[in-house]
Amino acid sequence: MNTTESPSSYNHLEQMSVHDLLININKEDQTVATSVANAIPQIELLVNAIVDRMLKGGRLFYIGAGTSGRLGVVDASEIPPTYGVDHGNVIGLIAGGDAAIRKAVENAEDDTKQAWVDLKKYSIHELDVVIGIAASGRTPYVIGGVQKAREMGIATGCIVCNENTELAKLVDFPIAVVTGAEFVTGSTRMKAGTAQKLVLNMISTSVMVKMGKIKGNKMVDMQLSNQKLVDRGTRMIMDELKIDYNDAHQLLKKYGSVRKAVDSIKLHA
Repeated sequence: MNTTESPSSYNHLEQMSVHDLLININKEDQTVATSVANAIPQIELLVNAIVDRMLKGGRLFYIGAGTSGRLGVVDASEIPPTYGVDHGNVIGLIAGGDAAIRKAVENAEDDTKQAWVDLKKYSIHELDVVIGIAASGRTPYVIGGVQKAREMGIATGCIVCNENTELAKLVDFPIAVVTGAEFVTGSTRMKAGTAQKLVLNMISTSVMVKMGKIKGNKMVDMQLSNQKLVDRGTRMIMDELKIDYNDAHQLLKKYGSVRKAVDSIKLHA
């Protein structure tokens, strides 16, 4: 049995006070970061493979079902506004389609052929990378997708939360973050989901940094989609060029991005 499905170390949860529930959940959550740290060598290999391919025009695909699929969709959807890249560069696919983001689609994860059908809609090719996300490491939708992708010469990775999983054995770059029993037995949206989210943050952030989308420590290519981000961008320009707020704001309005505004002034300095 997978350790993510093993019995919780806690019992009689319904008899605990709210305080004890929160303390014990937090106690379990604190183990997740250590589990992720143990997987850094595996994460590094996958990130390097992604960067190599994306610099040549490749894309990154996440495939998953349920919580795992939703986490992939969330990570992919946050990349364009944060780093100013096209929506087609990082793509999250979930078993059951977009409807499954909000409401579970019965039996969608059990179809071994559907992930490849979903991937083919994007004309997937050999410069792309497919990451299967599955806490159990045995989700048919994910297994079928990575297996076919690898057969077609596409680099594959995975994020699982158990050891010696079928999925990890099928991919080029496996990441196993072993999170153990959940506070609520089998509820992998908890520690396993948290671990997957942390790893996804590490992968996509590291890739974007290596793709040149960060300057210093700032999101200089972020989309200016609301007033908060316009203000943030203005302050970035202030800091970089040592000018006042109004001048920085005017430059941002003129050039439409922090990078373009800063580069333009420095080019003519």
